[in-house]
Amino acid sequence: MNLKTLGSIAIVAGTAIGAGMLALPLATAALGVIPALLLLLVVWAISAYTSLLMLEINLRSGVGDNVHAITGKTLGKKGQLIQGASFLSLLYALTAAYLTGGSSLLVHRMESVFSINLDGQLAVLLFTLVLGSVAALGVSWVDKLSRLLFSLMVVLLVLVVGFLLPEIRPSVIAADAFEKVSANAWMAAIPVVFTSFGFHVCIATLVRYLDGDAVNLRKVLLIGSTIPLVCYILWLLVTLGTVGGDEIATFNGALPKLISALQELAAHPVVGQSIAVFADLALVTSFLGVTMSLFDFLAEMTRSKGGIGGRLQTWIITFLPPLLCALFVPEGFVAVLGFAAIPLVFMIIFLPIAMALNQRAQYRDGYQVSGGKLALSLIGVAGVAIIAAQLWVAL
Repeated sequence: MNLKTLGSIAIVAGTAIGAGMLALPLATAALGVIPALLLLLVVWAISAYTSLLMLEINLRSGVGDNVHAITGKTLGKKGQLIQGASFLSLLYALTAAYLTGGSSLLVHRMESVFSINLDGQLAVLLFTLVLGSVAALGVSWVDKLSRLLFSLMVVLLVLVVGFLLPEIRPSVIAADAFEKVSANAWMAAIPVVFTSFGFHVCIATLVRYLDGDAVNLRKVLLIGSTIPLVCYILWLLVTLGTVGGDEIATFNGALPKLISALQELAAHPVVGQSIAVFADLALVTSFLGVTMSLFDFLAEMTRSKGGIGGRLQTWIITFLPPLLCALFVPEGFVAVLGFAAIPLVFMIIFLPIAMALNQRAQYRDGYQVSGGKLALSLIGVAGVAIIAAQLWVAL
């Protein structure tokens, strides 16, 4: 396996792993360990299959095409409009979720480290102004900073999981009973878990990077998507299996409470501090990647002029909508992250199915993911179920 392949696997895994990991224990606490792990496996299978479906679409459209161009070729202007709206909704939802989660962590850190009682809304504004400004610096700066922070985050994840694994209580895992799990618990967990496997936005870039090598790309997507699965399984074991799902469920989606509970389990102050820094980095790396993509997308869509004035205008329309959401829904980290599942379903399930059916009717040659129309139908049903779950929670 060459360095380009290894790098591509890292891109897939890195795109998936981030702040969504922090939300997983909060979203699945009411399920318990065993049902939560089963849900992870099912959603991973859906995500892996849809990634191969998008690989098929990319290869048939032509190496070098981006998602917007591919959608236009196969579904026309209406398809592009749906794709663009879904992409914009997804990034806005993720940015709002990261602002609420990041500001709550900032409040917690200021209180625990400096004994300063920071107002929640002021924390949202500070988080937006300081870290949000990085997005306006350009891809080069964000890329360098993200690589550094992500590498440190992975090291801390290994450290935290390694120290907390011995603290897992088998009695907590064994106590999980399926008959105790309510429909509401499943519905609340499904959208958040699905969003945590959203690595598909990088597929078109990887197809170009690996010169359309279908065999190699298939390997990259399957291995790259399995790494987050393993990380998530370990993370749920050391959270739900130590603190306990019943206790985490009482946190009501509050991220600082989860971090504090894990720190109390740590046998050494260094481990406790590592848990806090890991949570900070997981959220910041995701925030930087998402806001950079949103900033660039809006700059292209509005044909913003360069210079300070143009970047300031783009920055305002990038952050104002999610900022208002974060200010008025301060406890919405898990809830807003779950909402992101709806546009993600359109982007990686509904639109790819429509594009694949269109392409298969015209072309018989080239790479095609197995399963035929039956598999496409099952994936389509899964997409409807994910949206239904989020609407169930919202209503």
